[in-house]
Amino acid sequence: MEEQIQRYLFNPTIGKIAVILIGVLFIWSIIKVFQRNFFSKIKNADNRYRTKKFSSFIGYFLTILLITIVFNEKLGNLTVALGVAGAGIAFALQEVIASFAGWLAILFGNFYTTGDRVQLGGIKGDVMDIGVLRTTIMEIGQWVDGDLYNGRIVLIANSFVFKEPVFNYSGDFPFLWDEIKLPIQYGSNYEKATAIFLKVGTEVAGDLAEKSHEKWKTLQNKYSLEDAQTEPMVSLIANDNWVEFTLRYVVSYKKRRATKTILFSKILKEIDATNGEIKFASATFQLVQTPDFNVNIKK
Repeated sequence: MEEQIQRYLFNPTIGKIAVILIGVLFIWSIIKVFQRNFFSKIKNADNRYRTKKFSSFIGYFLTILLITIVFNEKLGNLTVALGVAGAGIAFALQEVIASFAGWLAILFGNFYTTGDRVQLGGIKGDVMDIGVLRTTIMEIGQWVDGDLYNGRIVLIANSFVFKEPVFNYSGDFPFLWDEIKLPIQYGSNYEKATAIFLKVGTEVAGDLAEKSHEKWKTLQNKYSLEDAQTEPMVSLIANDNWVEFTLRYVVSYKKRRATKTILFSKILKEIDATNGEIKFASATFQLVQTPDFNVNIKK
């Protein structure tokens, strides 16, 4: 019995497994201590999330490195076999490898971060989590009108950042330009209509003009961009049925629908208060008289 116990205790393989278990326990204990005591003090939620993710990645890397070092002698005899097998595995797992590369690109390439509103792989929504292989998104739109959540959680492979454009609604410039179009009858007071639309646009969205312009200047320092008008503006065109007024304004990427509701409500009240001086138009159709037909009936 004692010989068996000694054989197990002095078995090189058992010793290496014990070293690995102790090493893994030590590595992850240190990482958890750092995450609990130091990372929690990081005020910025985005930086805290990135740091936590990166520390977990370091833990996995150190664990694999420890196993490789401990079993270095045995793995050395399998170099050729592992090389051949690795080529086959790399081909079979190319999508997984691409997703992992996409994860690194997302973390260090500033594609997007948690909380951003993005469109990725044809899916639009808010980023909930960025995993090693997949990005988790709370979807908006689809069968729901406007930029509202539909309740569906979507997992998208990180490899899509290399395959399709990544639309970020809230990155360096967390604002959007939006427009509402209003048909006004011919013969209305166009100057007064323009003044009403500008007044309402300034009341509702004017406070964002200065903030968004500061952000735009920051973009201009970083990229090659022209200056842009962030104050509300009104333009009009005349077509066959009415004069179409367009109110253009800057809005927060999360408040497009709510802002449109407020704008339409205020504009409708202002138009009603003009007592017919300004009227909304509707589609009109002109019926053309049919020509006379001569019908001869022979018996």
